Amino acid sequence: MKVEEILALSNEELVRQLEAAHKESFELRLRLSTKQVVNHREVRVVKKKIARLMTIMRERELGLR
Repeated sequence: MKVEEILALSNEELVRQLEAAHKESFELRLRLSTKQVVNHREVRVVKKKIARLMTIMRERELGLR
């Protein structure tokens, strides 16, 4: 998800996306520990997605966006 797409989301949608990303991260870590992950780079992608979502949420909270 690109920053422009994230900015277009409402606050409620941001929270839902963040929850889904955390759940995806948990499932990936679980599969990683059992050696079932095909592409180990997915973990990094999900972490960056979480960081982007949290950054946009914080910017809105501070009134920067």
